[in-house]
Amino acid sequence: MSSSNPESSDPKAPSDPSTRDHNPVDPDPDRPDGHSSNSGGEEEEEGECGFCLFMKAGGCKESFVAWENCVDEAEKNDDDIAAKCTEVTAALRRCMEDHADYYEPILRAEKAAHEEAIRELEKEKAATEESEQNLESKKELEKN
Repeated sequence: MSSSNPESSDPKAPSDPSTRDHNPVDPDPDRPDGHSSNSGGEEEEEGECGFCLFMKAGGCKESFVAWENCVDEAEKNDDDIAAKCTEVTAALRRCMEDHADYYEPILRAEKAAHEEAIRELEKEKAATEESEQNLESKKELEKN
């Protein structure tokens, strides 16, 4: 697990993964993410997304890499990602909850997205029910 800076209680602090668990000796000025070009032999995709860097900088790097590999393989084989990657997704989620001090911004965003999806489904359901009621009313009027 990564150690947090006790002087910083800013909840946005973990969003800069370049300052966590990394101590680049000579950051490459040509790299926009500020990471060193000498990453100790670990392969890192050029231009890797900030989210991926953040996820790998915390305590769930192995779980995230396993999830990433599963998703990549599923996409490559045109498999259903949700069905194929259920176990690694659950493992990643458990790990993130175990390291909630670091992954809290992601967990919070995921919860907000889930709540928004539920609201949207409820709106769609209400609209469908209203549409069905209007259709039934229209049929009743046509009968008379």
